[in-house]
Amino acid sequence: MKNKKVNRRDFFRLSATAGAGALLIPNVSAASQLPVSNSKAKDEYPVRTLGRTGITVPVISMGVMRADNPNVVRAAYNAGITHFDTAHGYQNGRNEEMLGNFFKDKSRDSFTIATKGKFDYPLSDNFEKEYTELLDTSLKRLQMDYVDIFYAHDLKSPEMVKDKRVIDILKKFRSDGKIRHIGFSMHNHNPAQIDAAIEAGIYDVILLSYNFKLDNIKETDEAIARGARAGIGFVAMKTMTGGTEDADGKKQINGQACLRWVWKNENIATAIPGFTNFELLDDCLAAAKNPSLTSGDRQYLASLCDKEMLYCQQCGKCLQQCAQHLPVPDLMRAYMYAYGYKNASLSKETLAEVNLTDEACLNCGKCQVECTLGFDVSKKIAAIKPVIHVPDVFLT
Repeated sequence: MKNKKVNRRDFFRLSATAGAGALLIPNVSAASQLPVSNSKAKDEYPVRTLGRTGITVPVISMGVMRADNPNVVRAAYNAGITHFDTAHGYQNGRNEEMLGNFFKDKSRDSFTIATKGKFDYPLSDNFEKEYTELLDTSLKRLQMDYVDIFYAHDLKSPEMVKDKRVIDILKKFRSDGKIRHIGFSMHNHNPAQIDAAIEAGIYDVILLSYNFKLDNIKETDEAIARGARAGIGFVAMKTMTGGTEDADGKKQINGQACLRWVWKNENIATAIPGFTNFELLDDCLAAAKNPSLTSGDRQYLASLCDKEMLYCQQCGKCLQQCAQHLPVPDLMRAYMYAYGYKNASLSKETLAEVNLTDEACLNCGKCQVECTLGFDVSKKIAAIKPVIHVPDVFLT
């Protein structure tokens, strides 16, 4: 399906109409829904049901990826946030360990945990063994017998979503009692992956990049609606498009407006902003207490629609253009982590996953990549390569 750039006029129209007809979730009876155990959440924030899982969550959850202070987790939990999202690779496992230490003495029905695991594709001969060991390690770090949601992390194509070996191992994890619900995450916003999940029939939850900068909002919303009709729950990440409203990463974005834009789509059960301090937490909680998109929000976000920012659409068009066949979308994401999130550690982790070397993006002459967002790709790659050599001891 061809992507169309959203201009200011289209943005206003979509902001006013998207999500107007919230869909009923199939296969979930009122009796089977699992209410949030923290009554404060129900009193202060809107709650939604996460697809056929029956899990009820506040519209605001916590993406723990960048957080390294358990006191921020404690403040979020005490404020009524009940869903926490981490991954096997975050902070080289320390992120899961922090959550495990925090939640070990908490009532297990007072929170839900999601974690994620990546794998190489095409799959290796030892995929099943390695992926099982990955999950077992995550559970050990979390000090839990099971996680509520396990995401196959960063599935880039419908082929990966429907791969039989992937599906079989995820089903085994569930039958073994190690996970309650099966999901996958996607950084690109390809509606075909959502349709592949509907066809596969086993995915309960999809974690996807979802924000006002998407260049195919209409097609994405239509795919989300199809998924919701099939009982899939949706969780939104990358809601703040990199955290700044400029390409240099210097001016913080209005996070409340970004979140309220996400919540207008009632098929999005919750968002997982990655707040790392009390000020950012308070900002997200304030948005959740007043979640309706305002005319001022629309004006502000519309003013950014045609502006270059840090968020890469992950459209993949650059992959065929790059003479060295570099994983440009991943490199642009690493750039966002470093210059938007101010998180060199996460940026370095991303660069390590793609094996970026000092020789990359050299001796090509004029760069052949013509980014649809106007990114100077070679300049950004040059700016991100020094992160490779920063010793881990200096990274947080």
